Amino acid sequence: MNTQPAHAASAPGKGNLKIIVSAIAAIVVIGAIALDTKVVKIGSESDVRQQAFSPETFGAEQFPKIQADVEKRAVAASELATAIVADKKAAGEKYGVATSTGPVIPVTLNGTFGARKSNTNEMKIDGLPPETVVRVQTGPAVNGTDLRDATGTIEFGQFTNQIQYQDAGSAINNEMKKAVFAGLDPDQIDGKTATVVGVFKLINPKSWLVTPVKVDVK
Repeated sequence: MNTQPAHAASAPGKGNLKIIVSAIAAIVVIGAIALDTKVVKIGSESDVRQQAFSPETFGAEQFPKIQADVEKRAVAASELATAIVADKKAAGEKYGVATSTGPVIPVTLNGTFGARKSNTNEMKIDGLPPETVVRVQTGPAVNGTDLRDATGTIEFGQFTNQIQYQDAGSAINNEMKKAVFAGLDPDQIDGKTATVVGVFKLINPKSWLVTPVKVDVK
């Protein structure tokens, strides 16, 4: 007896089964991909986070917030100096924001500008110990990241790497220069009284290098 027809009849069934199994597997894979895919609406907060980091945009957004915070918390220089002489550590904890290299403290200076040297102008302020030297950064170069660190709300973990973190500090400094140094001629302020609001890092209590957020020359 010839059994060939029986084998031929069963072959299409096996082929169909393979096709069904392959289709099911494909559906499972597509479903898994869909579950793992997040739809991001253009212009949404998630979309913004996925865009490349822009130091300029970050600086423009953050400086007004930093400026307002510093002006709100700034302590008079004479009061701060007295507290530092009494207990430097306690003064830093009370008035400042901690960083790895020392607290950043907001301060209000009322005094007289002195001679200009290396992008800074000294400032004579009543009520400070005679050995305390106060210098205000008046540009065009502005050094340090005191403005970035002044509020305690901008942290390294918010950035991809150290370069972005540094760029953020530089961008904030640049925004400060646009807002504060516009119309200020540092070569012409020697001998003029002024009110300066700014921040400095308390490392040496006898040397304050203040980065301003506001300068009001009388």
